[in-house]
Amino acid sequence: MASHESAVKRARQTPRRRDRNRVVKSRVQTAVKKFLAALEKGDAEAARSSLRGAERELRKAASKGVVPARQASRRVSRLARRLKRSSS
Repeated sequence: MASHESAVKRARQTPRRRDRNRVVKSRVQTAVKKFLAALEKGDAEAARSSLRGAERELRKAASKGVVPARQASRRVSRLARRLKRSSS
């Protein structure tokens, strides 16, 4: 058990932050899966709208510090590239 004041506070904060981060990461994964499913079906309009949703979730996760900003940008870029490749 933590014995210093700061360690006790960390012990309180860590589970809360872990739970919050888990929720955000889960939302990102769900949005990306939704985009990939629309892409698999060949539904260009649904894929385009779900890409917007996935980008939004990724950018929000980056702004909250759950994922690094560069990683979010890279993932958005790769998803957009996949959409472009599938439509051409």
